[in-house]
Amino acid sequence: MSEAPKPLSGLKVVELGTLIAGPFCARILAEFGAEVVKVESPDGGDPLRKWRKLYEGTSLWWYVQARNKQSVTANLKHPEGREFVRRLIAGADILVENFRPGVLEKLGLGWEALRADNPGLVMVRLSGFGQTGPYKDQPGFGAVGESMGALRYGTGFPDRPPVRTGISIGDSIAALWGAVGALMALRHREVNGGAGQVVDVALYEAVFAMMESLVPEFDVFGFVRERTGNIMPGITPSNTHTTRDGKHITIGANGDAIFRRFMHTIGRDDLANDPTLADNAGRDARRDEIYALIDAWCREHDEAEVLQLLAAAEVPSSRVYSAVDMFADPQFLAREMLLSARLPDGTACRMPGIVPKLSLTPGSADSIGPDLGAHTDAVLAGLGYDAEGIAALRAAGAV
Repeated sequence: MSEAPKPLSGLKVVELGTLIAGPFCARILAEFGAEVVKVESPDGGDPLRKWRKLYEGTSLWWYVQARNKQSVTANLKHPEGREFVRRLIAGADILVENFRPGVLEKLGLGWEALRADNPGLVMVRLSGFGQTGPYKDQPGFGAVGESMGALRYGTGFPDRPPVRTGISIGDSIAALWGAVGALMALRHREVNGGAGQVVDVALYEAVFAMMESLVPEFDVFGFVRERTGNIMPGITPSNTHTTRDGKHITIGANGDAIFRRFMHTIGRDDLANDPTLADNAGRDARRDEIYALIDAWCREHDEAEVLQLLAAAEVPSSRVYSAVDMFADPQFLAREMLLSARLPDGTACRMPGIVPKLSLTPGSADSIGPDLGAHTDAVLAGLGYDAEGIAALRAAGAV
């Protein structure tokens, strides 16, 4: 366990979320010192516990996503289960939830009820389409947010249908916005009178906010950004190329001076000194020619040689990393981006490191995702329930 102070120490967070967006948001807060109590259904808990690769019946993803958290069980269909959760939230600084809008209100756990108990509460609400608008009641996963937010429209090659990235990027982007919004709301609470507020994050808007100049380009020029594969028109050269030994390398030589160094490196002094290629606009007009010659050069050399030559010339480049590459890479290791952990049976397991790196108050991963309900009794006791009351809640099926 890290001995360094953490910037969010002393903050209490309740997580009423499942799968990705809500839990990832709360995970970020937990890694930087917040006390996060995750509320799960007694009937199996968060479905993420069973997603993707399982070790001894539990998802390895779960152990990462729920690290540093406490797990309590509560049956939100039972009045005493809801009362437990309401008392828990009454003492919290932040509530993170990703139910469909209106679900918590039907359970008596909506914003108006909760802020009556806790006026300083910051309620982070992550949903497909937000808490308002004509689509608010529709279900919306990250895939829908990526599609509606225009990310998928622009991803892939022009002669093929849109594709997804290899991860649930829409959920994760929304989680980051949720964490940023929570910290903004806490800052407001700190300096402007102590009032809490709702942080409303829609998945489609979280993705849409990342879409660079898409809106003004369409509004001013009627230009629709289309799929362009591995290149980005207007920024040349920046592409992925295949080497003689069948490896893939990304090369970003779109800076003017960088382009000249790159051309000298591959033996094309003529192009390095060509005034029509001195800026991006000129290079982009001849991008097919430029990419063809870079492809040809890469096919004549193995990956290691290409990377060595480009590093010497200070041309930004990288192999396209897989997990295999990361585990052997000195930069990942030096930056502690592969942390050592132990699964419940003692098996060693690497987990992703902490982002961002804070110089004085760094975050840490102090525990892996807990067993379902591992902290229920302790949390109930902290709220004033005695042993007899806890036993009664269990007997009633409330926890």
